[in-house]
Amino acid sequence: MIKKISKEIKHPKKLIVKKRTARVTKHASKPQIYKSWLTKAEQNPIISPKSENNWESWQTFNPGVILLNDKIHFLYRAIGEDSFSRFGYASSQNGFIIDERLTSHVYEHNTNTSLFHYASFASGGSWGGSEDPRLVRVNGEDVLYMVYTVCDHGLRMALTSISINDFLQKKWEWKSPILISPPEELHKNWVIFPEKINGKYAILHRIIPNIEIAYLDDLDFNQDPFIHSLHLSTPQKNNNSGKCWDKQIRGPGAPPLKTKEGWLLFYHAMDHDWSKYKVGVMLLDINDPTKILHRAKNPVLVPDELYENNGFKSGIVFVSGAVIKDENLLIYYGCSDSYVSVAYANLNIFLEALEKDVEPKLKVKMLKQK
Repeated sequence: MIKKISKEIKHPKKLIVKKRTARVTKHASKPQIYKSWLTKAEQNPIISPKSENNWESWQTFNPGVILLNDKIHFLYRAIGEDSFSRFGYASSQNGFIIDERLTSHVYEHNTNTSLFHYASFASGGSWGGSEDPRLVRVNGEDVLYMVYTVCDHGLRMALTSISINDFLQKKWEWKSPILISPPEELHKNWVIFPEKINGKYAILHRIIPNIEIAYLDDLDFNQDPFIHSLHLSTPQKNNNSGKCWDKQIRGPGAPPLKTKEGWLLFYHAMDHDWSKYKVGVMLLDINDPTKILHRAKNPVLVPDELYENNGFKSGIVFVSGAVIKDENLLIYYGCSDSYVSVAYANLNIFLEALEKDVEPKLKVKMLKQK
């Protein structure tokens, strides 16, 4: 049945991208000019499907990322010839060039049902499996948590973990996953804060019409097995200026980043063109992240490149990972549900623009890399 269905699915042809040198170098000869909120790397996409690996021969996208030992580690979603969604591993020292990529997948969610689910296909092109990982380390614990979407009696949220040591040594001893959203409810895009809030683990599960966070003593879910959240996608009304680009908010993107000004949160939304995903950003209060301090009036990332419009689903930019490295903000996102790319900015310039509610002006700034 899988083979019969897969023949009817149009999957992206391999995108040929000219290899270029990364913009960030240890001794940059030219200053970098900031032209917008985020600059897309010239060597994008940085991860593409590999035809020689059956499990990732069609699509590679929506990565979870974590910065450990000054290296950026990726778990990216991959779909291959069996139309099943799994996670692959890659890493990068400078954040722009992939130095290592494993030939076998490192995580697979085994569901309790063998039935195909259309909701999973609509959310990325697979007929089941694990989708869109978000990685986080809380308060420097020796545990790496992963929240992801899974096709198991609906699109639900799942949680697993692995020790930091096992992860770095590539011993994929994942803890048995827990389904943390109720059955037969459609939920996606939940994220864990990388620090406890008032002594509690915090899971952000809803941002419309208000930001809602579940505060937990632990992440075992022994007492209450589910986080109860209402999935809304009701279009927003125009703001005071009479214009609202994020008419349809889909949910948070990468786990929040802690900055000196507050929690930096990227989110997915659509405007009047319902076929395209764009990315917005907001700054949340450091002690009470249900309070929005600042919110960009315009999207900070839009699908305007070839690799963002030439894949399984055109017009998609989907941020699922972000880190702060060497004073630079690095944003990792899926492109057209087929590739992985990176965009970047100087963190201080980005925050200053967000607080002033204006797009960054042209500035000459050297990007530093240690």
